[in-house]
Amino acid sequence: MTGTAARVHELNLYRRYFDLVAAGKKSTEVRVKYPHLEDLAAGDVIRFRIKGTEETVDVRVTRVNEYRTFEALLDSEGPANVNPSSSREEQLANIRSIYGPDKEALGALAIGIELVGS
Repeated sequence: MTGTAARVHELNLYRRYFDLVAAGKKSTEVRVKYPHLEDLAAGDVIRFRIKGTEETVDVRVTRVNEYRTFEALLDSEGPANVNPSSSREEQLANIRSIYGPDKEALGALAIGIELVGS
């Protein structure tokens, strides 16, 4: 074999989003462009964990797109891909309650995901 093993990134996720990922209903994860995510690339694996539990779900990264703001991200990616159970306005409010203006200023990442094994 000439390929290399996929890199695994471990990230925490709130229960409401974890359940959408585990059910295969969420195809785009939103994150701030933190330095530890700068090398995230298609083919990598993300192991999402609900903080304080042993519950995990593994997804494969299909793509990573960068945006200046969360608003631009939702407009381009489509809110239904980020959270099919909330409106665009609700999602924007929820994202901004998690990440304040200082975090949004770092840039936003739209991470395409698919369940491992699907």
